[in-house]
Parts: sequence; C-alpha cells; structure tokens
Amino acid sequence: MSKESIKEIDSRLKMAEDAEREQLMKVYAPDDRAGVQKLLEKYRKQKEKLLAEKERLAKMRQYEEKYADHAFICGIDEVGRGPLAGPVVAGAVILPKECEILYINDSKKLSAAKRDELYDEIMDKAVAVGLGMASPARIDEINILQATYEAMRQAIGNLKVKPDLLLNDAVTIPEVVIPQVPIIKGDAKSVSIAAASIVAKVTRDRLMEEYDKVLPDMDSRPTKVMDQQNISKRFRRLDRHRSTEEVLSDTSYKNPSEQVEDQIQKAIGE
Repeated sequence: MSKESIKEIDSRLKMAEDAEREQLMKVYAPDDRAGVQKLLEKYRKQKEKLLAEKERLAKMRQYEEKYADHAFICGIDEVGRGPLAGPVVAGAVILPKECEILYINDSKKLSAAKRDELYDEIMDKAVAVGLGMASPARIDEINILQATYEAMRQAIGNLKVKPDLLLNDAVTIPEVVIPQVPIIKGDAKSVSIAAASIVAKVTRDRLMEEYDKVLPDMDSRPTKVMDQQNISKRFRRLDRHRSTEEVLSDTSYKNPSEQVEDQIQKAIGE
C-alpha cells in the first residue's frame, strides 16, 4: 500500500481536532520523509504557540478570577484622548465567565486587521456592549478628562445588562455608584478591559473614516500621525479639531461635520 502524499497528510492534520491531531502526529512520526517531518515540526510549533497564548490569557484573567463572585464584570476603556481631531469614544464590555478570545490584547498592540477580527468576535460573544462618545465641542466645553468620564458613564448606561463590578483602565469614574477597580495599564492586564479597548478603538477608527468621506482633503485617518504645524499649514480650523490645540483660526470655512453625526449616533446606539 502506497504512503499518503505529504499534501494528504497536511490536509488530515489541518482538519483534525486537537486530540486527534496529537494521535496522527504520533502515527506519522516514523515517516522519515523530509516533507513529513517538516509538517510535524510546523504543527508542533503551532501547538507551542497556542499553549503560550493560553498561558498569557490566563494571566489576563487574574482580575476576572479575583472578583469571580460578581455575576457581571464590565471592562471600561477609552480612545481618543491624545489626537488633535475627533471624539473621545469609550467602550464598556461584559464578557461571559470563562470566555476565551485568543489574542485579545491592548488595542494599541494589535494591527488594524487583527482589531477588526477581534471586534467581530467580541461583539458575537459578549453578554453586553455599551459605547459612549464626547464630541470635540464637548471636550472643549468641559475639558478632556471630564469628557472622558462622561463618555464612560454613557457607555455604562448603554449596556443592556447592568454590571455589578467595573474594571477600569487606570481611572475611577465620578458619579458612578457601581463598585470600581481602577487598574494601571488595565488594557494589557484584563481581558474585559482589553475587549473594551478594542471595541472603542475600532468604533472611533470607523467614525474617523466617515470624516474622511465627508472631508477627503483632511487626513483624519486614525493611523496617520500629523504634527500640529503641518495641520496648521494645510488645513482650516474644523470643529472636529479641538480648540485647545493651536490650529489655524480661519473660521470662514463652513464645517460639514454634521453629516457624520448620524454615523456617530448609530455607532453608539448599536
């Protein structure tokens, strides 16, 4: 009986569940063909990578396990405090207990493509997701810190399930009666906060892309970093720029940003 081709072996290993793959790898181990041994090494490395990821996730569940007596633990995070343009967006996410989302992490440590992929998985698996936003005008009115708190309170209020504990990235949110645990660099230490970070980041990035559709000459793409001097040279002042930044004072330009307000409200309401 002829041996299976390397392509056939690869197909069997790829389709097999973990336990079955382990058995198949033992079966194929005596096969001295270089191609087969290369395949087995590939799957061994995949297994090692998966085990390392599961260990990392276990560490990121330390706070969820510490407060496991709470039924609904909610992670809170925000994005948009640093950029010149656009809103501050806050995310609030309640994940099921024992929920596993591989490669979840601080949104800043992930590629845009990976964030999008994880966003879909979070939205699919989460018990509840809430979003909140403070516009540039609101930021100028009450300052960036207070606007961040306001967006976070809005995100909590938009949850369909009331949490009984909040895990926050670094801050304690005023005027919130739910018990809170502020965690420094929490988006890298808690799966719940990491999930909130990803949801907030993807939501804000998509809103900024909507701005680009309305104002294609204004580069507001989230991954594009533009210094203040270049913005001042190239663009008029828009109300999506925060007035606390020294951009051009030309206010003769009629701001069309109202055209994306429906997109903002839709994102918050979803």
